[in-house]
Amino acid sequence: MTFVAKPRVHHPKLPVNELGLTRRDYEGSVSTLCAGCGHDSVSAAIVQACASLSLPPHRFAKVSGIGCSSKTPSYFLSKSHGFNSVHGRMPSVATGANLANRQLYTIGVSGDGDSASIGLGQFAHLVRRRINMLYIVDNNGTYGLTKGQFSATNDKGSTNKRGVPNLYEPIDLVSMALQLGASFVARSFSGDKNQLVPLIQAGLQHKGMAFIDVISPCVAFNNHNGSTKSYDYVRGHAHPVVGVDYVAEAEEITADYAPGTTENVSMPDGSTLRLRKLDDNYDPHDRVAALNYVQTHQAQGEVVTGLLYVENDPMDCHDILRTVQAPLNTLREAELCPGSGPLERINASYR
Repeated sequence: MTFVAKPRVHHPKLPVNELGLTRRDYEGSVSTLCAGCGHDSVSAAIVQACASLSLPPHRFAKVSGIGCSSKTPSYFLSKSHGFNSVHGRMPSVATGANLANRQLYTIGVSGDGDSASIGLGQFAHLVRRRINMLYIVDNNGTYGLTKGQFSATNDKGSTNKRGVPNLYEPIDLVSMALQLGASFVARSFSGDKNQLVPLIQAGLQHKGMAFIDVISPCVAFNNHNGSTKSYDYVRGHAHPVVGVDYVAEAEEITADYAPGTTENVSMPDGSTLRLRKLDDNYDPHDRVAALNYVQTHQAQGEVVTGLLYVENDPMDCHDILRTVQAPLNTLREAELCPGSGPLERINASYR
């Protein structure tokens, strides 16, 4: 895979944050995704969120699996630690990285195929273990790297660009995250920067498992009934965006609408995505009510966006396991090998 570096020369008067860093210092290489891809908007939102919070880039561990979305860590935080793992196995790597060094901010970027298909089991166990990280899913309901097959989040009855319907029920990762105990659950749209950036900021500062599902349109293969993920796309016409091996440029899709309202967003293929933003009086502290709210509006063909649930007093994996504060690679032999006396007492406690 070839990465294109951005020019080192930039305007000397760029604004700086509290660390003296510009937004350029939080960027990565030039994106190789299709022009207009929603995933690039998510990367830009991560850059903006980290820069505005004045977080040191070298204090980040960014991990991903396989897919269009999993390429994106190359496009933000170039001076951070990164690991591109195998398909569906990002949660294992993220778990190891976070347990080894709790002083790092851990960001996992995945896709609807990477998390809802081959990586579904890994996603489920990462959530229930409350790994202290921000987990972002770029959800477009399709396998873009392999020419647009349905992903597991696509709606039953929706069709691909050849008119073949999806025969299976969708998997809703937001509902799973709520049911499995994530202490921060949100959903947003890649084109709604005003909503997405604050959610990422909150997720980065949250102690515990923070999950954000981002509806991120695929400009190349999104010519069926929407981005799915058990959301109802109102189809326009089944007109392919691209030829077999050619991806036409498309404008970035944006949206800006008031809380408590519904917005229809036109997709590149002529279909329409219906988004609903949470009301100002919505209570995000009731897990059961949040799940009911999501599923009720889902049945009405609306995609609920915003902060869906946050735990008042969250616990993370380090609280559960009572891990040490220091990174594991800084522990000395005396701390790792306490002697025969403590080991005998530990063994006795298991008898």
